[in-house]
Amino acid sequence: MLNLEDFLGIVHPALAVVIIFPLIGMVTRLAWQTRQRRLQVAEEGKSKVAPVVGQEHVQLGKWLSGSVVGISLIGLAYPLFTKMLKAEVLAKDPFRFYFIIAMFAATIASLIILYNARPKIWRAVFATLTGMGVMVLGFQPEIFRRNDEWYLSHFYFGMAVIMLMIFSLAIVQEIYQDRKNRWRRVHIVLNSIALLLFISQGFTGTRDLLEIPLSWQAPAIYNCDFANKTCG
Repeated sequence: MLNLEDFLGIVHPALAVVIIFPLIGMVTRLAWQTRQRRLQVAEEGKSKVAPVVGQEHVQLGKWLSGSVVGISLIGLAYPLFTKMLKAEVLAKDPFRFYFIIAMFAATIASLIILYNARPKIWRAVFATLTGMGVMVLGFQPEIFRRNDEWYLSHFYFGMAVIMLMIFSLAIVQEIYQDRKNRWRRVHIVLNSIALLLFISQGFTGTRDLLEIPLSWQAPAIYNCDFANKTCG
């Protein structure tokens, strides 16, 4: 049976399933339709694809980018604060405890400002601050990163896709202002990579959930011999 700690542990994956993956499907479909419309108009002068698909793609893309960052912060907050509270970090190292809280607040504020920034310099500044905030929080010692298997790590794949989403959010204006379509090509390539990373997150996230025991099971599970795959 789930207690409060176990319930909080599944908030991040539950939100990913309910919010992120449906958005990925919608954004991908709209991206394809937007490209088809652009090609058809260029070749034939008209298209059966509705003109509104481009605007909807941008709007849902912004929702996807922000949701990825926000849900990732929730995923980082759970292990950070549960482990810090158990280790009594507030009493032993209050500066670090409050620094972590400040970093969460600063990262969220930077993301909100990035959404509303118009000048290129400010979009670059707050995209950088948002990315740095996520990185600082992600590389705290309480976060499990699977460093010995980084190429199969949910953490490292997640960090990569977060940076791609932040970058995509920052260059939206450049995409529509660049008549030579250089930024559009960059956007297509990077978000194709992001799509592959999202798929990998589905596999690695599921694997990690299978490996995390319920809180009342943890003492027995962690006494097992993981190298030889035996218990008892």
